[in-house]
Order: sequence, then C-alpha cells, then structure tokens
Amino acid sequence: MWYDILLSLRQEDTIIRKVELTMDEQKKYEVIKKLVDENGNKSRAALTLGLTPRHINRLVKAYKEKGKAAFVHGNRGRKPSTTIPDDIRANIIDLYQSKYYDANFVHFTELLEVHEQIKVSVGTVSSILEAEYILSPKVTKAKKKRISQELRAKKDTAKNQKEKDAIQKNIVAVEDAHTRRPRCAYFGELQQMDATPYEWVSGQIWHLHLAIDDATGRITGGWFDMQETLNGYYHVFHQILTTYGIPYKFFTDRRTVFTYKKKNSTSLDEDTYTQFAYACNQLGVELESSSVAQAKGRVERLNQTLQSRLPIELRLAGITTIDAANVFLNSYIKEYNEKFALPLDGIKSVFEMQPSDEKINLILAVLDERTVDSGHCIQFHKQYYRMLDAHGMQVHYRKGTKVMVIQSYNKNLYCCVNDKDIYALEAIPKQAAKSKDLDADYEAPKPKKTHIPSMNHPWRRSAFLKFAKSQQHHIDDEKLTA
Repeated sequence: MWYDILLSLRQEDTIIRKVELTMDEQKKYEVIKKLVDENGNKSRAALTLGLTPRHINRLVKAYKEKGKAAFVHGNRGRKPSTTIPDDIRANIIDLYQSKYYDANFVHFTELLEVHEQIKVSVGTVSSILEAEYILSPKVTKAKKKRISQELRAKKDTAKNQKEKDAIQKNIVAVEDAHTRRPRCAYFGELQQMDATPYEWVSGQIWHLHLAIDDATGRITGGWFDMQETLNGYYHVFHQILTTYGIPYKFFTDRRTVFTYKKKNSTSLDEDTYTQFAYACNQLGVELESSSVAQAKGRVERLNQTLQSRLPIELRLAGITTIDAANVFLNSYIKEYNEKFALPLDGIKSVFEMQPSDEKINLILAVLDERTVDSGHCIQFHKQYYRMLDAHGMQVHYRKGTKVMVIQSYNKNLYCCVNDKDIYALEAIPKQAAKSKDLDADYEAPKPKKTHIPSMNHPWRRSAFLKFAKSQQHHIDDEKLTA
C-alpha cells in the first residue's frame, strides 16, 4: 500500500516537473497546493486569489484529480476561432509587396477591403507585415528603433550573408514630422497653398498644386501641372471660388509665382507673383508668404500623405496622362475629405459669397504687354492677332501703341488700350482657306458680334502698374528689416 502511494507521488512529481505555468497560474497552484497539504482556510485562499469559495472548491477538486496540470488554461495550444488563416496571411503579404507597395498600413487596409474583399483591422495588417519585418512608410521613430534592434539581433545570429541582406532590406526610412500648431477658428479663415513635385505616375514628374483649409483639414483645391505655375494656382483658386466662395487669407511659400524678384525685363508676364497678388487684391483676399516650411505644416503634411496614397490610387485607376489625372483628382479629393477632413457642422464658415462666373473669369487672368506693329496687329505666342470691337469690326491703332493683352481664365483673349478701350483678339490665319478670285464658292467673311467685357474689368494697365510698384516697395522693405 505504501509502495503504491509513493509510486503515485513520484508520477505526480514527474508530471509537475514537465508542466509550465504562467505567473498567475503558478500563484493559483501554490495557494491551492498549500491549502490541500495543510488543510487551510478556504476563505483566506479565496481572498488571496480574488476568487469565490465555490471556485476554490473547483480548483481543489481539479488539483486532487490532475495535480499541477489542472491549472493550465484549457485553450493553451489551440488556435483562436478568430485567427487569420495562413493562406490569407500569405495573400496579404504578397499583395502588399507586389501590388500595394509604398501604401501606409491604414491605406493598405482600406484598399484590401475595397479591391480584394479582405476585411481585417489595421492592427492585424500591422502585425502580419511587421512579423515579416515589412514596415510602414509612416512608421514612427520609436517603432523603427525597436524593430531595428530586433533586426540587428537577428542579423548577428544569421547563418549567411544572403539572410543578413534580406533582413536589412525590410527597414524603411522615416521622414521627420513637421511641428504642429493650433488650427484656425473658422472655415475659410486660412488656406495653406503649395505645389509638390513627385513621380505621381511611373516615369513622369508632375507638380501637384494644393490648397487645404487650416481649420478643417479639408482640401479645397488641387491641380496637376508640369511645373509650379500661375496657371496651376489659378485652377486651385477657381475651384475654391466656385465651390466655397472667397476665402479670408492665403498662406504660401516664397517660391516662383509667390516671389517677387526685380528683373531687367519689364514684361508683365514674368511678374507672376504680382498677377496672383493683384487677383487676390481684387477679391479682398489677404496673401501672406513665408520661407519657413514648418509655418505651413498642414499643407506640408498633406503633401506627404498624398505622396503615400495618391500614386497607388492613380496606378490602380490606370491613369497615365496629366489630363486624366486632373479629372480623377476631382473625385479623389471628395473621397479624401469625407474620410479625413473635420465635419463642417460645428465650424463657422467665413467664406464670402462666390463671385459671378464672368467676374472670376476676368480676375483670374494672365497679363502681357505688346506693341502694335505696322500692320495694325499684335503678336502673341508666335501668332498674329487683330483687334475687334463689339460689332466684329477691326479697329486700327498706329504703330508703337502699347496694349495690355488679357488672357482670361477660359483662355479667351482681349486687349486693353489706354485704359479705356477693350477689344477682343482674333487670330489671323497664316494662309487663307479659299481664294477670292479662283474659288467659285468663296464667300467674304461677315463680321460677327463679339462679347466685350465691360470697362469695369480689373485689368487696367495704370492700376495694375501702380499695384506692382507698391508690391516691389513692400518686398524691398521686408528685405531691409530682415
């Protein structure tokens, strides 16, 4: 009898030595074992473990039947019912590496649900990819440091150089974040503007002109162009005016169209800064510039976000041309605002009533100065034009007369002479289509009535030159005080 008892105790000890418990399980085991061995107080054991006396009875019974193994959780070694199947995990990794590369993990999770019908959480995607040492382009410095330490430790134990190289390629560089500042109080109070060059589609670098509302984080305008141009910012300005109205202020950098520079040439078309500033002046919009990128951190962060997301969206949509990209951008901005911008319900708008289409068309104009030649015409962009009045009849000015050419937003051409007369411009063909003497069906062209803007248009030469001079003095004063 005693031999059987000793044998069973030795078998129990063998089982105990092989069972591994967690800290909580080990504590329960020690308390219950002591309770059974010393015939202790069950209420004290219940208080120590934070359990009910009834559950203490269950643990005592289980201990007497199974020993230490009774305290091992029943689900240990089993896969949870919510575990992602191995084939889906492998598919997620393959899709990120082959199709959705460079997407941040939040965006990648959205793309999986929309395009692949794979609905998983951002945390699940992060754990799957980071287990393979695939880091998000937006990875934080702290996580990058932790992952780098793990990689270095793994590299130290790698068996060959090929394995070390594979591990090193999974580390993704992180861009520094811009400093933050409080948002403006009102919608329309401040529009941050910028243009960012990037390879938006494979092999082509375009400049994306953007405006974002500081109070709501809403993209209010966007336009692709080959360079950072006045035309690009005019398109953004036009979107703001027609969609929301007149904003209170623009905040920009001091490059290209937003920088005034003294030039040897007095040509108006080179002074793009003053043209944009004059358009703002006509609508009562303040224009402020800064050479510090962090001062307009919201649009700088927007540039980074779109550089991470938009190229993938363009690629999936099959966009290869800049015109198609601008059409796609219009719908993409709406989706972006619905997802990321703050709701407008609780924020007061200070946009003023939008101007008429005709006023917008004339204000967002590009100016140039030309001189009337001996043929009573002017040359513009390697094309000769004649001046027509409202009845479609050509008007004549003597050679050497200075005129201001006005290219409106819709690309119509006008010219203003002596600040009091304005005419439409008609291109003169290089060669006549038919001969007056040799073609029987020749018909002399009849004058057609032409729409001429009223003389209250904003682009009077004297007023613009006065404004340009004031801008030059303003910039000179800033340089002296800097």
